[in-house]
Amino acid sequence: MTCMAAAGAATPALADAVPVGVPLEAVKTTLGVDTPRVATAVPVPVVGAPEAPRFHKGDLLPNPVLPAVPIATELGSTLVGAPVPNLLGDPKTDGEGTLETPATDLLTSTPGAVVGAPLTMPDGANHGIPDLATPKLGLTAPELIGAPTALLGLR
Repeated sequence: MTCMAAAGAATPALADAVPVGVPLEAVKTTLGVDTPRVATAVPVPVVGAPEAPRFHKGDLLPNPVLPAVPIATELGSTLVGAPVPNLLGDPKTDGEGTLETPATDLLTSTPGAVVGAPLTMPDGANHGIPDLATPKLGLTAPELIGAPTALLGLR
């Protein structure tokens, strides 16, 4: 899967996820019941370079004042398998139910801040004195790009 960043935003390099096995053997030993097996991966977020502020004609401050910061990670694959005894009322039909999520890339960015000055650029018609302007204040929307999927199975 390819992640696309917003125009002008830097894309951080993706890091591998750290695989983790969830140890549930002690539950089986202690309680004497079959336990599910769980294996997953912990994402390792990588922070990219924030987009550079841009100056626009007629604005005193750069836009955005607080730039968005891209963060990328890989949601690692996860496997949960649990025994399903006597599926059809017969011990011969014992099986296992599984839930798998394949690894997928996830790209996000923090919100940025847009601030406008309460003054305009110097006005030649007003002897070089800036005029008052309505100040602007706003936030850019955060982004979240990814396509996680899950597969449910019964064996």
